[in-house]
Amino acid sequence: MVFHAEAIIRKSRETARIPLKKGIAAPQPQNKTPLREDICNMPRSLEGIRVIDLSHVLAAPTTTMILADLGAEVIHVEPPHGDDAREFGPFAGEVDKNLSGYFISLNRNKKGIVLNLKHQKAKDILIEMIKKSDVVIENFRPTTMKKMGLHWEDLKKINPKIIYCSICGFGHDSLPEYAERPSYDMVAQAYSGLMSITGPEGGPPCRVGSSVGDIISGMQATIGILAAIRYREKTGRGQHVDISMIDSLFSTLENAVVRFTLKGEIPGPLGGIHPSITPFQGYKTKDGSHIIAAIGTDALFVRYAKVIGKPELLEDERFKTNPARTKNRKALNEILDPIMAAKTTEEWEVIFEKEGLPYSPINNLKEICEDPHIAYRKMLVEIDQPRVGKMRISNSPIKMTETPGEVYAPAPLLGQHTDEVLKALLGYSDETIAQLKKEGIINNSY
Repeated sequence: MVFHAEAIIRKSRETARIPLKKGIAAPQPQNKTPLREDICNMPRSLEGIRVIDLSHVLAAPTTTMILADLGAEVIHVEPPHGDDAREFGPFAGEVDKNLSGYFISLNRNKKGIVLNLKHQKAKDILIEMIKKSDVVIENFRPTTMKKMGLHWEDLKKINPKIIYCSICGFGHDSLPEYAERPSYDMVAQAYSGLMSITGPEGGPPCRVGSSVGDIISGMQATIGILAAIRYREKTGRGQHVDISMIDSLFSTLENAVVRFTLKGEIPGPLGGIHPSITPFQGYKTKDGSHIIAAIGTDALFVRYAKVIGKPELLEDERFKTNPARTKNRKALNEILDPIMAAKTTEEWEVIFEKEGLPYSPINNLKEICEDPHIAYRKMLVEIDQPRVGKMRISNSPIKMTETPGEVYAPAPLLGQHTDEVLKALLGYSDETIAQLKKEGIINNSY
């Protein structure tokens, strides 16, 4: 994160943050009741788009979360036992399918219904819903939907305009031996090569701290769906959006790939060091914390060398250019490490801020959740979640002047909207719904 003159820096890690310069107003606290009427009724980019969400856990639910935040009507179809994510903590109280903070954070703004797809009648209901929808998304193994007769080849006959999105480890169009391979985020991180370049220099490969294999795949799926919607506007035809978690992570490896394809180099983990920009890393400071110095250009290095009191570095041939500094990183850091350790993180923040250098403290979760700029950007919002009450979750980062992403409804209880959806979308009577419940086709588990 780059802070400029109007940014807020921390006064200390234990006290409140204040504006750097006098006369600059501190950011106002975020709205504590974001589900107010004006937000619930505001226009939304994807209003009128209906998504049938057959997903579970994280990858595809990330996609439908983004679509719902932007106003799509997302109907999350769960089996009677619920989405597996309902079993994941932390829980708001006792272990309960309706109290999973993990599930709640990913499924805000969605409607939830329960269909027991082991019964043909439930499949028939789903097919009727798909006929009236724009998008279907799932993240099962490739053969699962084929076995149910609900794969792309089946659904395009039912609704030629449907956009079918699948997310799985190796893709639906894969080598035959990969078709049934299960995948989780860590499998994708390992297979894609990401783990091989993550972790301390010389140490073992490490998983990235967040489930980026799922999340990036979900984001790529969102892009694919929006592109497919645009294409359908021009042609009237739907299509299959086939997302592989391996593809998604492999596509993010940027210079690691071309280091191999151009130079034959097999990159390894470098910890917090950038492989081709120097200095571009964290340094331990006097108070035992760390500060990031992201000196990405030669011009920035000129200012950095002067501000740390080492202008003579600019005359040293080893450090005059970024390629030279990267080649001689070890020698440069032998000079920089004791200099950076001579001041506290707070002292360096003030110095770097004044000079306009890119820097950041390394925040922990308490610090970032209490950060005034996060509050100003309304990135932590309060919802009134059924059976939980008031709780805070992360907001949509998509800020737009007319139709921003917003959290406008809590996550559904298990089966909460089953009756509502069947009545409004398919015109079912109370008697029909009661009979379907009696037969175990649907239920309201909450």
